[in-house]
Amino acid sequence: MIRGSIAALVTPFDEEGKVDHKRLRELIDWHIEQKTDAVLVLGTTGETPALTDEEQEEIVKTAVDESAGRIPVIVSSGSNNTEESLAKSMIYQELGADALLVITPYYNKPNRSGMMEHFCTIADNVDIPVYIYNVPARTGICIDPETVEALSKHRNIAGMKEASGDMSYFAKISALTGDDFALYSGNDDITVALMSMGAVGVVSVWANLMPDKVREMTHAFLDGDTEKARKMQLRYLNLINALFCETNPVPIKTIMNMKGMDVGSCRLPLGPVSSASRRVLRRLADEM
Repeated sequence: MIRGSIAALVTPFDEEGKVDHKRLRELIDWHIEQKTDAVLVLGTTGETPALTDEEQEEIVKTAVDESAGRIPVIVSSGSNNTEESLAKSMIYQELGADALLVITPYYNKPNRSGMMEHFCTIADNVDIPVYIYNVPARTGICIDPETVEALSKHRNIAGMKEASGDMSYFAKISALTGDDFALYSGNDDITVALMSMGAVGVVSVWANLMPDKVREMTHAFLDGDTEKARKMQLRYLNLINALFCETNPVPIKTIMNMKGMDVGSCRLPLGPVSSASRRVLRRLADEM
């Protein structure tokens, strides 16, 4: 079980708007140096909807090659088309992914039986762990706790990234699933609160900027120093909130570029941040 900080990596682009594989390798090496516990590629923060299938596969190849077993590589393979998600999952497994993150099917809004069959179809046909990704603000659907409970009993469904921001909902999930079902916060601003209810870490946007702090905070909690973790969560709350002042990953890439991390801009339809947001991010970047 992966515990601690999982960095939801941005996808770096060069000046021509192409995927910058050299920069991606550098970012992965940096996360290894900073002792990040795992990296996630092709997630929401990685702008996957704006990437071609070929680009997605090349990113996975680069991440697996550069990690070289030094850090787990989780790959997002979800879709609202079960056959497509299964095909991608099998390809990414073949390319060397350590685990898969599968989003709840969006737009078509399946009922419980459809949701169950979607995840089980994928989990039945791969050998690496599958993690459920619940993010209703993006998908328009929230998987109900009883469905999560049933899926948690599948031999190959290992856990869940929970990004609803609803702590009562998370508590229900935690109460219904066993200790061997790994729960991760999908919200940087409430990571410590969710860890107090059973989360074993976070899939973090903030970790793109300050991986050492995210790891320090999560491991402080895991090691029993809950007061240190609480204080760190509150200390960086303004910064974390600013990273979501506009649609992710626009703010995180903006502040990374301000700090000289050279990850390029976002692809359309995601445009630059507003002038007001830029001023806030600039001030916070200067204070770091």
